[in-house]
Amino acid sequence: MRVLLVEDDMRVASALGAALRRRGHTVVTAATAAEALAAGQVDLVLLDLNLPDRDGLQLCRQIRRCNDDVAIIAVTARSEERDRVAGLRAGADDYVVKPFSMAELQARIEAVMRRTARAPRAEAVLEVGDLRVDLNARRVWLSGREVSLTRKEFELLMALARQAGTVVSRDRLLMEIWQTTWNAGHTLDVHVAALRGKLEDAGLVETVRGVGYRLRPG
Repeated sequence: MRVLLVEDDMRVASALGAALRRRGHTVVTAATAAEALAAGQVDLVLLDLNLPDRDGLQLCRQIRRCNDDVAIIAVTARSEERDRVAGLRAGADDYVVKPFSMAELQARIEAVMRRTARAPRAEAVLEVGDLRVDLNARRVWLSGREVSLTRKEFELLMALARQAGTVVSRDRLLMEIWQTTWNAGHTLDVHVAALRGKLEDAGLVETVRGVGYRLRPG
């Protein structure tokens, strides 16, 4: 696997890069946002959010806009809840707080890459009221207006749209999209809130308290 390691601390970059190479990965390092954007095609980005030339969240958004399929893990000392929420909303698939063990990071890499590989592929267009979801093109329109979603937001909407009008449990959504139910409930809530904001209709995705979520059928 080709990994882009975006880290401006050369000591950390050297140690982490060596550990990744020992595990069989090809590692490309970048100390700045500019170097990261010039790195070319990769399978995974390990992204420090404290960079000398640009805020890491801005870089995360730009990488996600350019490549919706690449896996991104934020690797940072920013440990506050608001920072984790901001990282996920910017397009990161996971968020690891320094310091961390290599075993934990490797496990998170494997989990993120499994989720990417298992992303559902369908051959249909779903229409739910004024909502239109093209599963092949991974594009969404609401009342004729195209809505730009991150990969996880799209997968969440797709899971709900396939069963419009039916309650989809939290555990099922977590397993289908993140392949886990362990300590991931807040991640689901963050993505639901982001999806509602982008759809500009808070009532379109309904909360069924204590159970899960339901997409309003029309």
